[in-house]
Amino acid sequence: MDHFIQLVLSGLFVGSLYALVALGYSMVYGIIKLLNFAHGDLYMVGAFGGFTVLSVGAGALGGGLLALVAVMVLAMIATGGLGMLLERVAYRPLRNAPRLSVLITAVGAGFALEYGVAVAYGPNPKVYRIGVDGGAWDVLGARLTYAQLAMMAIAVVLMITLDTLVWKTRSGRAMRAIAQDPKACLLMGVNVDRVISRTFLLGSALAGAAGVMAGAYYGKIDFLMGFVIGLKAFTAAVIGGIGNLRGAVLGAVVLGLLESFAVACLGSEWRDVFAFGFLILFLTVRPTGLLGERVTERV
Repeated sequence: MDHFIQLVLSGLFVGSLYALVALGYSMVYGIIKLLNFAHGDLYMVGAFGGFTVLSVGAGALGGGLLALVAVMVLAMIATGGLGMLLERVAYRPLRNAPRLSVLITAVGAGFALEYGVAVAYGPNPKVYRIGVDGGAWDVLGARLTYAQLAMMAIAVVLMITLDTLVWKTRSGRAMRAIAQDPKACLLMGVNVDRVISRTFLLGSALAGAAGVMAGAYYGKIDFLMGFVIGLKAFTAAVIGGIGNLRGAVLGAVVLGLLESFAVACLGSEWRDVFAFGFLILFLTVRPTGLLGERVTERV
């Protein structure tokens, strides 16, 4: 029983990181039907943004939870701005182009971010000079560290904030309206470009926050760290029903739990095989995802 609870806690922690990245995928797809495959690399840029803040202001920031939050806020601002720039430069000019062209552009943007960071910081992994100490607690016989609890709490706060913004504010109502019918929104005077840019800002900021948390928890980062988690977050978004924000969170939790139990049963080398194999099997049964709905595409 103790081992079972430990696996559940580990799965929830990993799932919370996946969820922050998966939300960006779902937001962008829900608004403009774009699979932004550069999104995982924004997670990586967020981690390096935090690394830069730590390198410059190590003495002033120190360590601990407050330092982590400060670094995270600055990284979110940086990645949010980069996401807006990416939308303006790479995606907006192709908004009416064939989807394959936009998809290839997204892949190219991801490579540009990866190797741009490699040139700027070097190809070797970097050590993250921040830690969240404080010991651990026993939860029904399982071990939950202070760092895991703090980061899961931060992730939950960010997800609740986003959900509130989308469902309770005027800006969120504009996002949902554009997802339904962007042409009608234009006729009603909605600034569609501004709302889409704001969507990229929010999704990219969440990915940046996840990058900082991953760097602080695992202790090192590298310029290719966004590739796999980008695919995992996309998998989570598809499992939950891509375009559905709550579905993205649910899919991330499901994927995190499945990976945790798969590693315990089969070994860590089977983690990715199990995750993507499950996606293939799942889509044959429910191609719209857990909370997805069948929609008729407008012509």
